[in-house]
Amino acid sequence: MHTSEMADPVPYLLGGELLLTAGVHLAEVTAGAAGGDPDAALASYLDGYAARTVAAGAAALGFGIAPVHEAVPPALVEACDRHGLPLVEVPAGTPFTAVESAVWQAVTEARHRELTRIGEAQRALAAAAARPDPARAVLRALARHVHGWTVLLGADGTEHGSAGPRPTDRVRAAAGRLAQVVGGGVAGGGSAGGGSVGGGEMAGPGSREAGLGGREAGLGGGARAAAGTGGGARAAAGGPSSATDTLPGTQLSAYALTGRSAGQEAYALVVAADPDDPPAHTIAGVAAVLLSLITGPAAARGAADTGHSTALAQLLLGARPAEVGPLLGAPRWTVVHAERRGETAAPEADAAALAAVLGTALVAPEPASSARRLRALVPADREIGAQPGWTLGVSAPVPVEELPAADRHAATALRRALAHRSALVRRPSPDRPGLTALVDPDDAHRHARDLLAPLAASPALVTTLHTWLSLHGSWDRTATALAIHRNTVRQRIARTATLLDTDLDDTDVRMELWFALRCLDRAGAGPDDGSGGGWGE
Repeated sequence: MHTSEMADPVPYLLGGELLLTAGVHLAEVTAGAAGGDPDAALASYLDGYAARTVAAGAAALGFGIAPVHEAVPPALVEACDRHGLPLVEVPAGTPFTAVESAVWQAVTEARHRELTRIGEAQRALAAAAARPDPARAVLRALARHVHGWTVLLGADGTEHGSAGPRPTDRVRAAAGRLAQVVGGGVAGGGSAGGGSVGGGEMAGPGSREAGLGGREAGLGGGARAAAGTGGGARAAAGGPSSATDTLPGTQLSAYALTGRSAGQEAYALVVAADPDDPPAHTIAGVAAVLLSLITGPAAARGAADTGHSTALAQLLLGARPAEVGPLLGAPRWTVVHAERRGETAAPEADAAALAAVLGTALVAPEPASSARRLRALVPADREIGAQPGWTLGVSAPVPVEELPAADRHAATALRRALAHRSALVRRPSPDRPGLTALVDPDDAHRHARDLLAPLAASPALVTTLHTWLSLHGSWDRTATALAIHRNTVRQRIARTATLLDTDLDDTDVRMELWFALRCLDRAGAGPDDGSGGGWGE
């Protein structure tokens, strides 16, 4: 909810709001049209107002009747229709505070219903995965809880099991194309995470009775692509881990189940559900993780799980990260920090959904985070792209011993993504030495520690300063990145300037502070780990 009588409220919108206005600003438009056509001027103004509001991501516009206007201006109705902006008339005598209260109550009740439904679905899916025929049981449980059709497909469209109401031929054909997209069989035929999937009609899916196998047999050594089906059943390295398609009345979502590395069989879970049912996507993500565990190649999964367990045990017993790196199965890793956009679920559901879209089981919540944020480790050979419903910060690929620094870099990238409202920000790999290479690292670290010593006891100030400088001194973007109010940013920066006894409007001062922060970041005492300590020692 946001109430504004400004001619341009866009800078103050984050997206998804119901924007409320009584139209006070419209009087200035008509008054300024002296000598011209006030109706034409108003129509032009309202067209731009509606267009900017839609571009800012507002969910709807509420127009209050009285005391300024006796009715909603017809030009506003036409502008909203033209730009697809829902328009709500707030009756006379209804204060905006009452509208806000009613909306928040409705949102809270809807959110409670969604969380209850997701929790029940998680328990049902977990119970299904423990049954003798787990894959079929999970498909049936998923179909019940998303109120739709679920199917397990090979990359060539061969069906390996399904549940729920039988779909139309058009839905089945679209599901086959989606399976090809996430399985690597279609080059450019669709876009992961919300793109429409194109391509011609393909041969119909295989037999409904094709066996799923049990927990031991799985699909790892089972079905293969049939000759002449086109596309093949090998996963293309770096292919999308999820894709969507929309048909009238149906939202199709496909999830790759067996990772994105070359040489692995590619299978996809495809779900056809109501497009106006956001929790269905979260529930399907949980099921995708379970089916990945159930249907993955038993030997490969077993080896990976053993390696991860051994690495964890050795770390707990005092081994250094570089010593356990070979046990993880990949020499280089990418760190991903992620925050869910729009709908959120229980932490376990968010983690399962992120694991499904990234194709990794190494996902954990970000410690001491006030926002719903997750961190993931992804093998460097897997391409990471923008994912629907997520904002991602991605580090450059690094060896295991450099993961702490990569973790900080991914956190910084996520803050930049949030500030710029980008789906993904990637930290590029350094391709040439910077100015820091000209300074002795020990001298640089001592200088940085001494310069920032007054902030050693205030990690929040350090994080705010780091983010503010990285965003070129933007108050609004810093506030968005840190999920705090812009006035809090101003107060922290003012406090920082006082403690450092310096002028933060000076470009040279900003450059020196940025250099110092980057030196401490490389040394492992930067703001991203929240340590802040040790600078004054």
